[in-house]
Amino acid sequence: MKYLSLVYPPAGFSRTPAVIREFLSLRRTMTEAGVFLGSGQLQPVDSATTVRVHGGETVLTDGPFAEIKEHVGGYILLECADLDEAVRWTAMFPGVQEGAAEIRPLMELAV
Repeated sequence: MKYLSLVYPPAGFSRTPAVIREFLSLRRTMTEAGVFLGSGQLQPVDSATTVRVHGGETVLTDGPFAEIKEHVGGYILLECADLDEAVRWTAMFPGVQEGAAEIRPLMELAV
């Protein structure tokens, strides 16, 4: 099953060379294990644009959808046997030890 892990790094978290090396090493390990499908880091929250459609009209708002303290900093897409395996991998991501991560299974649509 595919799982999307949304990473909420702690305030002040930065992409230092050591953090990048740690992630690249983990990504290599996940790739070798056959669970890594993709990842990406997001630009800062002040670059967000929220899109809403009201009465057929598209309305754009600067900033995130919700006013919250924690913001998604990146994502990792995994292919795991179950949630327990996704949790084990997600717990290794840089930024999760002092921040948080949200794991969601992807819905599989039958066409």
